[in-house]
Amino acid sequence: MGTVAGIQEKFAADKFEFSRHAVDRAILRGIRVQEIREAIRTAELLEDYPDDKYGPSCLLLGFTQTGRPVHIQCSYPARPVVKVITIYEPDPAEWDGFRVRKR
Repeated sequence: MGTVAGIQEKFAADKFEFSRHAVDRAILRGIRVQEIREAIRTAELLEDYPDDKYGPSCLLLGFTQTGRPVHIQCSYPARPVVKVITIYEPDPAEWDGFRVRKR
């Protein structure tokens, strides 16, 4: 099973948690848990961080039912529970089509 499919499976089974940072960011940015769930269902892998200092993680792009783009950095699904590290709406000034970082 691929990384994205594994993360989607964990979310569907309610096997996920939020870091304190992710909770703070979601509140500040007005991103609800339901929107995160919606974005995970449509997620695609943007960037992979296998050597992240806190453990392997990746950056996903997903869209809410209203079409809002959401970036979600989370741990690999190999853990019993997927940890959401941070979440934000990508800035079009920094991302091309929400998928590629502008240099």
